[in-house]
Amino acid sequence: MKLRALLPALVVGALAAWSGPAWAHFGMVIPSNEMVMKEDPKEITLTFLFWHPFENTAMDLARPKVCQVVTQGRSEDLLSKLVEKKKSGCTTWEARYRIGRPGLYVFYMEPQPYWEPAEDCYIIHYTKTYVGALGDEEGWDQPLGLKTEIVPLSRPFGLYAGNAFQGRVLLDGKPVPGAEVEIEYDNRTAKRKAPTEYMVTQTVRADANGVFTYAAPWSGWWGFAALNKDSRPIKRDGKDKPVEIGAVVWVRFR
Repeated sequence: MKLRALLPALVVGALAAWSGPAWAHFGMVIPSNEMVMKEDPKEITLTFLFWHPFENTAMDLARPKVCQVVTQGRSEDLLSKLVEKKKSGCTTWEARYRIGRPGLYVFYMEPQPYWEPAEDCYIIHYTKTYVGALGDEEGWDQPLGLKTEIVPLSRPFGLYAGNAFQGRVLLDGKPVPGAEVEIEYDNRTAKRKAPTEYMVTQTVRADANGVFTYAAPWSGWWGFAALNKDSRPIKRDGKDKPVEIGAVVWVRFR
């Protein structure tokens, strides 16, 4: 009798768990300006987050393991510039950076592994964004050499809403055929509401060469995340745990 009485509650609980939203995690690197022109302020502010972008729910981002900017073939460490912030009760980071000369500036972070108990795995999102400055844009289609990354095939700035963005997914420097790419809008202003849960995270498949295409329906920052499993597990309580590695790039459409 006790088991019979308990079954309805178990069924309701299971259905609730099954029907709940599976929100996508996204590392985020968002600059205050992605196109610095002659008349613009030369100092930009970079925000580093770990977020559910469309649903605008936060997670703690530990101090990143790597945080750099690459320009004209040179990399500069930004860890000393990071300032801890609190947003929605969670830890985020900010850094100010002054644009000193014309060029392409690629900002990226490698976070500390994030333990996700709901998925019984660690998450590492190699996250980057691009800033074009003072008329120079050379090199936006070149890989940085990260463990996994999305290499733009469309210039990742100077885009209109409705433009198609193309990228190639790389893992260990090689294209990932059929890679699944999750796409979300940065909805921290809470201006947008998805009509159904299916509309929160868009999903596309890359082709045999690891190339995907997506047209952003409205202006703002859009994140593209290609997820793979690392061949190297991480120990937790003496057991090997899988590691989800994400190639993430953020692109603004105007």
